[in-house]
Amino acid sequence: MSEMNSASPKSSEGSPSSLKGDRPFRVLSLDGGGSKGVYTLGVLKEVEALAGQPLCEVFDLVFGTSTGSIIAALIARGRSIAEIEKLYFELIPNVMGHRLSSSRTAALREQANKVFGTETFSSFRMAIGIVCTNCDLERPMIFKYSPQQAHGRAATFIPGFGSTIADAVVASCSAYPFFKKVKVKTANQGEPLLMDGGYVANNPTLFALADAYRAFGKGPSEIAVLSVGVGNYNEPKKTVFHEVLFSLWPFRHINKMFNVSSTTIEQLRVILFADIACVRINEAYAQPEYATDLLDSDVKKLRKLNTLGRESFAKFERDVRNVLKL
Repeated sequence: MSEMNSASPKSSEGSPSSLKGDRPFRVLSLDGGGSKGVYTLGVLKEVEALAGQPLCEVFDLVFGTSTGSIIAALIARGRSIAEIEKLYFELIPNVMGHRLSSSRTAALREQANKVFGTETFSSFRMAIGIVCTNCDLERPMIFKYSPQQAHGRAATFIPGFGSTIADAVVASCSAYPFFKKVKVKTANQGEPLLMDGGYVANNPTLFALADAYRAFGKGPSEIAVLSVGVGNYNEPKKTVFHEVLFSLWPFRHINKMFNVSSTTIEQLRVILFADIACVRINEAYAQPEYATDLLDSDVKKLRKLNTLGRESFAKFERDVRNVLKL
C-alpha cells in the first residue's frame, strides 16, 4: 500500500536567494528506519537522475530523522546519491553487525567521524533540519543551518547549536535501547542527553512544513514536498539470541512505534496541509524475501530493498515531475 497526496502548486515569486528560478519552494523530508534507509536512497537515485543535478541544487530545504538525517546531511553537503549509496553499504555492516548497543554506538560514532570529520553546520550548502529527541526536556531538539529557521530568534541563533554535523547525526540515529543515548556538546544549549529523533517524529514532514511556512514565509501554493519513507516490511525470523532479546520490553515495540509515528504524521499532514502539493513514497512489501528491520546487516537483502525504492519511484514519477516542476 502506498501513500500519496498531491495537488499542483503555483511557482513562487519574490523567492529568497536560496531559490533557483521560477519554481516552487521544494522540501525534501526523509524518514528514519535504520538499515532500511537504502530504500530511501533507491527512490532518491531516480529523483536525482530525473532532475539531472545534485539534490542540493534541486531542493531548498531538507529534513531528516535518524537514517534520514545521515542522507539529508550528505545531500546538503553536495554528495551525489551514488556516493551516499557507496557509503551506506560500507557503513551498515560496520554498525549494525554488532550485538551490543555500546558497540553499535561506538561504531556509529566512528563512521560519522570518518564521513563528516569535525565539519560544522556552516559547511552545508542548503537549509537543513536534523531531528533528535531531547531526553532531559522530553521534547524535540532540531539542529538547523539557517538563521531564517530560528522562528523569531535569529539574533541568538547558532547553526547546529555550535555542534558538529557528526554529533547531530549520531544523536538523531541513537535508537535507544539498540543504541546508547548520547550527550552532545553545544555552544548555547549545554550538553543535552539526546536519542533518536524517531521518538518525536520518525517522519519529519510537519517540522519541515513549519519551517517552509514560518521561517521562509512561503504560502501553501508556493510549497512542494517530496516525503520519502523507508518502506514497510514483515519482521524477519530472528536468531535464538535475538528471540530472547526482542521478547523483552521495550525491544519488541521499537520498530512498530517508529512505523506508527511515521503513519500518524502523514495522516496529520493530509488533514492539516491538504492544500500543499506533496508526494509521499513509502510502499509496503509482504513478500518473505524482503522481511527486515532497522538493524539488518545483510547487504544482499538490503540491495534488494534499494532496488524496491527505485521501482517505487517509477510508480510516482509523473506525480514527482508535476509536483516538483521538474
